[in-house]
Amino acid sequence: MSVHSQAKRVTVPQLVAAKGERKIAALTAYIAPIARLLDEAVDMLLVGDSTAMVGYAMPDTLSMTVEMMAAHSAAVVRATRHACVIADMPFGSYQQSPAQAFANAATLLSAGGASGVKLEGGQALADTTLFLVERGIPVLAHVGLMPQYVNTMGGFKAQGMTEAAARRIMDDARAHAQAGAFGVVLEGISEPLAREITAALPIPTIGIGASPACDGQILVTEDILGLSGERIPKFARRFADAGQVIQQAARDYAQSVREETFPTLTHCFGVRSEQ
Repeated sequence: MSVHSQAKRVTVPQLVAAKGERKIAALTAYIAPIARLLDEAVDMLLVGDSTAMVGYAMPDTLSMTVEMMAAHSAAVVRATRHACVIADMPFGSYQQSPAQAFANAATLLSAGGASGVKLEGGQALADTTLFLVERGIPVLAHVGLMPQYVNTMGGFKAQGMTEAAARRIMDDARAHAQAGAFGVVLEGISEPLAREITAALPIPTIGIGASPACDGQILVTEDILGLSGERIPKFARRFADAGQVIQQAARDYAQSVREETFPTLTHCFGVRSEQ
């Protein structure tokens, strides 16, 4: 029997141990080709329900299902070897009861291959976090601006901008930490609040539109690659313009087809020598 050396995937305990030691770099991934390219560079890949908007051109994240999330997660896991893969719990898959949450989270781990799940919600969902963690499912909490709460929040608006709102978000983050979450995503909240939460919690905070002081950062990959259109979120930065490269490649291909310079016989099968 031959023994093959293989890079070990980043584990949830390793992410927790990064607190205070080094920054955690995370990105979203929904399909195998992108996940394969990101894998070596980052510590964590989030199979986010944001694929509803990014991959399916939906207006929000609310239409994703557990089956869809499991399929995307499985593709990302199969394409990667290094990054810890966390899958989003889609809207309606965990709010009804802890038992419902466990059944669906178990699907994301067993069928989707994820190493843990992310769920959105404040103190009301802390019991669900505890229920999952006690049954072997790592949980990444998500507080602040929560896309699944778009209807109650009145849109995608920055959160924690008043003293009362900041206190509530701090309490939300503390509740999940006490329930056993291995980390918490802080999205779209005031910078001083994100800094305060990071200092107060014993678990890593992953910021997106939060603060440089967070223990890690996550962005939607398509935003940093220039694949999300002209509008770039305030909290994001375009690190490359892959969109322009893809557009030019498509133009060059189409021109080659029309000018009959592609394909050539070298691209064909069964070509006779006299040809």
